[in-house]
Amino acid sequence: MRNQEEFSSLHKISDAEAAALCEKLRFRLLEVVSKTGGHLASNLGVVELTVAIHRVFDTERDRLLFDVGHQCYIHKMLTGRNGQMETIRTFCGLAGFPKPVESAHDAFVAGHASAAVSAALGMAIARTNLGEHYHVLALLGDGALTGGLAYEGLSTAGQSGEPMIVILNDNGMSITKNISGVAKHLARQRLKPQYFRIKKVYRKVMGATSPGRAIYQLTHKMKAGIKAALLPGSLFEDMGFQYMGPVDGHDVKTLTRVLQQAKESRCPVLLHVKTIKGNGYLPAERNPDAFHGIAPFQLESGNLLHPSAGQSFSTVFGKTLCDLAQTEKKIFAITAAMEPGTGLTQFAKEHPDQFFDVGIAEGHAVTMAAGMAKQGLLPVFAVYSTFFQRSYDMLLHDVAIQHLPVLFCVDRAGLVGDDGETHHGLFDHAFLRTVPGMTIFAPASHHELTSMMQRVLRQCTGPVAIRYPRGSEGEFKEDLSLLPEVRICEGSDLTMVTYGTMINSVLHAAEALQKLGIYAEVIKLNRISPLDGSLIVKSVEKTKRLLVAEEVIAMGCVGEQILGHLMQRGITLKGSVLCNCGTGFVPHGTIQQLQRLCGLDDCSLVEKAKELFGHGG
Repeated sequence: MRNQEEFSSLHKISDAEAAALCEKLRFRLLEVVSKTGGHLASNLGVVELTVAIHRVFDTERDRLLFDVGHQCYIHKMLTGRNGQMETIRTFCGLAGFPKPVESAHDAFVAGHASAAVSAALGMAIARTNLGEHYHVLALLGDGALTGGLAYEGLSTAGQSGEPMIVILNDNGMSITKNISGVAKHLARQRLKPQYFRIKKVYRKVMGATSPGRAIYQLTHKMKAGIKAALLPGSLFEDMGFQYMGPVDGHDVKTLTRVLQQAKESRCPVLLHVKTIKGNGYLPAERNPDAFHGIAPFQLESGNLLHPSAGQSFSTVFGKTLCDLAQTEKKIFAITAAMEPGTGLTQFAKEHPDQFFDVGIAEGHAVTMAAGMAKQGLLPVFAVYSTFFQRSYDMLLHDVAIQHLPVLFCVDRAGLVGDDGETHHGLFDHAFLRTVPGMTIFAPASHHELTSMMQRVLRQCTGPVAIRYPRGSEGEFKEDLSLLPEVRICEGSDLTMVTYGTMINSVLHAAEALQKLGIYAEVIKLNRISPLDGSLIVKSVEKTKRLLVAEEVIAMGCVGEQILGHLMQRGITLKGSVLCNCGTGFVPHGTIQQLQRLCGLDDCSLVEKAKELFGHGG
């Protein structure tokens, strides 16, 4: 494998050397991800494209923005981080997404989709107005064009005239229709160097005289009409882009040449690149969804090293919804490009007419669900917490004002682990609590999730969110969800309040405290908004001390609401501590490592409880 010194002069290598490098990088990628897990199929698809970009541009100065940032592994290998790839997505190791604090070659944080063009345009405008000289590229892929923000960025970028390059990595998830043989032939002609030379000379000659300009306008209109009928780029050219492509995304020689042509164009350019997701590794080519984000696997077979045992909250959600839809035909499921991840694959097969995948368009999903509910259906939107954040305006204006019965099943709530800052579900509790009329439930077990879904879909009269974590339930497997809050165990010295799967850590901490002579009363919230609080008030009046544990950001946490609730009732505490994920962004690592970092593991909760009694440490 080449070292960093060789990588730093990629613009000097020959086409044959570049092709050989691509094969080495592909093998290195497979070697790393098979051990660490991570996003494999997408990165396999951009090996040649990434090498070509680095042959033409200097990403330490030129700005390369990734849209759907998990495509950045090869870029990291080429920018001084190849030797650290075994640490990717591990605690204190490399991030799985671009991270400017990690390297000057990472231009922008990119964990969510469809934002790269907007950010790239902002950088291009800054460059021009500050009189600086560098190139700006936005690399789109994996369905980024299913998000409306991408089109908003493209529209403004094309109108602006700012020199920048948008690379559309079309792996079948953004543009699905194959173009005709005639269109492919015309596209090849448009990409030849002599075409650009002739075009420049023709434009210069015809523009020198008035009759020439008239002829040029006529021929330009005729050519535009033919292109609109035969070429796929008319949409982008109507926006103001010079369209180039489609180009074979696995031909590093052609990609390098076309990128050089795009670099020399002083206008907005859209380069359409056709790739195969999972290219070069047969298991990933055959099943790119399974190898999109994958755990460690056997390189030879593609089989997982440690297959998942048992059910997860996502699979329980999907099964429950399938069962309910058997008898209730008004139930409709919606996902935003996360069908497998949210557990809806089986539902899509069994109830195809009641299932919608809207792509990376969470705001649209919420408003569509509002329309369904307004006309008598029972829409269920299954969405990752981190992506749900994009829907806040629609939640308020399209759902809440009309108090519509929409069920939001919020997956990946809390810490998610190795995907890090952009993917932790730490904010949904806070913004959902601000939505008037919103009810929020937090199941602690699979049984509770099923019970909550059944009750909501049979009794729902307004918007409801059920938030649950990634993975399985833990040791607590009961169903105590009937009441808003429930006392799990009695105590006289300390009131411990929690919800969701944090109940497991809290019960372990309470058991450890009892051995120290501190008897904690544990209260589990099933409904975190609106807060009931009656059991908490009675308990705190007895214990005078409060510890609230929750896997969320500190601002707007339930603990703050509980303290306000107690203050309004004039209850004085001898001590209180709110245990949460703090006020900043939490990095990547295992759930256990991050809970320890945030002080939410069993031992940390015990230490914080002891401090309330004046004997910490």
